Amino acid sequence: MFNSLRPLFYLILVAFFSGFIYSCQENPEQEPDETGLLQLKTIRLGTLDLVENELTEDAPFDKGLVIEFTDALDRSSAEENISISTDEGNIALNFSYLNEDRAVSAIPENDFQNNTIYTVSIEAVLSINNKEFPGATYQFQTQQGEFQLVSAEVDGISLQTNNRIQDVSLNPEMILTFDQSLNPETDFEDFITLTNKGARLPLSFNLSEDQKTLQIQSQEEARDLVKYDFRISENFLSEVEFEFQGFSKSFYTQLDSTYKFDEISDEALLTKIQEQTFKYFWDFAHPNSGLARERNTSGDVVTIGGSGFGLMAIIVGVERGFITRQEGIDRFERIVNFLADADRFHGVWPHWMNGNTGNTIPFSELDDGADLVETAFMIQGLLAVRQYLDESNAQELAIINQITTLWEEVEWDWFTKGGEDVLYWHWSPENEWAMDLPIRGWNESLIIYVLAASSPTHPIEKSVHDAGWARNGGIVNGNSTYGISMPLGEDRGGPLFFAHYSFLGLDPRNLQDQYANYWEQNQAHSLINQAYCIDNPNNFVGYSEACWGLTASDNHQGYSAHSPGNDLGVITPTAAISSIPYTPEESMKAIRHFYYLLGDRLWGEYGFYDAFNVTQDWYADSYLAIDQGPIITMIENHRTALIWNIFMQDPDVQNGLNDLGFTF
Repeated sequence: MFNSLRPLFYLILVAFFSGFIYSCQENPEQEPDETGLLQLKTIRLGTLDLVENELTEDAPFDKGLVIEFTDALDRSSAEENISISTDEGNIALNFSYLNEDRAVSAIPENDFQNNTIYTVSIEAVLSINNKEFPGATYQFQTQQGEFQLVSAEVDGISLQTNNRIQDVSLNPEMILTFDQSLNPETDFEDFITLTNKGARLPLSFNLSEDQKTLQIQSQEEARDLVKYDFRISENFLSEVEFEFQGFSKSFYTQLDSTYKFDEISDEALLTKIQEQTFKYFWDFAHPNSGLARERNTSGDVVTIGGSGFGLMAIIVGVERGFITRQEGIDRFERIVNFLADADRFHGVWPHWMNGNTGNTIPFSELDDGADLVETAFMIQGLLAVRQYLDESNAQELAIINQITTLWEEVEWDWFTKGGEDVLYWHWSPENEWAMDLPIRGWNESLIIYVLAASSPTHPIEKSVHDAGWARNGGIVNGNSTYGISMPLGEDRGGPLFFAHYSFLGLDPRNLQDQYANYWEQNQAHSLINQAYCIDNPNNFVGYSEACWGLTASDNHQGYSAHSPGNDLGVITPTAAISSIPYTPEESMKAIRHFYYLLGDRLWGEYGFYDAFNVTQDWYADSYLAIDQGPIITMIENHRTALIWNIFMQDPDVQNGLNDLGFTF
């Protein structure tokens, strides 16, 4: 009998306990239990459902608890038997009622604390019809609260921008506003820093009365024209210990307008720059060959093109009285004798060679032989020297004759690679024409075609110039940029050395052919370069009317041909300085800026260092021969036209220009 009743007994027990447990969970459709118990339908914190005997995590700290029952509650019973507590005891609650008293809202007098565990106890709550809730316990853990930066400014400029911030004062003031109160006892300097390359600027802090706005003032003057990194640590807490996500933003300080050197006249300044730069080619020349080292760290590596520029610099040095004429003659003699014994390939020197032996030093894996462009820069200098020397002096006549031999042994026509209508840049015995680089305009290489046409022994035909260099008129541009028409080449002109290297000796003032007026070309190129830097579309730091000049140079990543189409934020002093014949006022502004305002960073043993990038807080400590040489010679051409006048008197050069259809 008992065994036969056991299944029915089990079913009754299961039904009883299932109904009891289910009454404590959400079930809007549940009907009142016939046993007379008060049932709980839902318990929510905000939109988050709590589950009995489980810890509900990530609960909101700014919401109230809402408990819904099946029957209208006895209010006094509800308020006596519903509590919320922490380990420190019960918290004060405010109660309100909803849905005809079937739901009770328990709201703490203050928000729940963040990242805290709370226990909800519901004991013998009665309904108005005396049904009793048997009791339940719930737990929840509030979220880790966060507080936000509402606004941040430095000198009235918003720090909450993606734009680069420049020209901040040297005593910057920052104002921060948060959406939560800060603890006035906080050591703010532990969490808020302003640094330049790791060096902290000491700050003072002033908290507003509502404790939400923090005023920050530098206690020392900041460094000028550098990047400062402003940072608020992610460990920063509000007064109620809400966490902060962290904040960082960089800005750049303004330039200190104090002159770094005593002011002198512009003419004296130009002379000073020429003389200081001249030391690179005189004091720092290779002791054996007399040629220019590639750069100030090159050891025995000498450069052919840069040494050609150096020859013209020595002429300027003699005429300016930096050295005596005899000293200059002796140096010329050493150089031409070394060149006569050095490696040549069909009369053409390599890009680099050893200053002791004259042996080729490969410029790259395949570039281990003749470099026609570098050789042309050398020949430009040699012909200027030849024209400068006095045939009536026996020592000078010997140098003239040696230069003539070197000049006439250059096989320009051979570099048409068997008769093509273009000159090729490279050839080597090992790799032959593997470099396969035709010389086409517009770039720095006009002088190559002029000299190739001028050769008395190995000249090219005019068709090589027209088809190869001029691309049958393809070099012609004529478009305007910044309202300035560009006769040849790229719209924005490319790197500025295009306007310098060929024109150290080749005088552009009256130079014209069927394609362009070359004064107009170089002047437009220089003006566009400055206009681009004033426009500064990439918002680099330091660019201005007085701080301009993009050309090939060292940079913070290595070396590059900087231009409006390849702008890395790098200003190269030689660019603006060497354009002084074309843009005298604009270049003089740049010279004053580089010397007086940036001279403590840019001026060194051999004049201006190669380049700088304020945005990267980078200043070169290098000197390059091909950047130093144009500074001396182009300043002199601006002042006296010395090298232009000498070079253009050469009868071979005149013949070549005539053969190519130039007027000059």
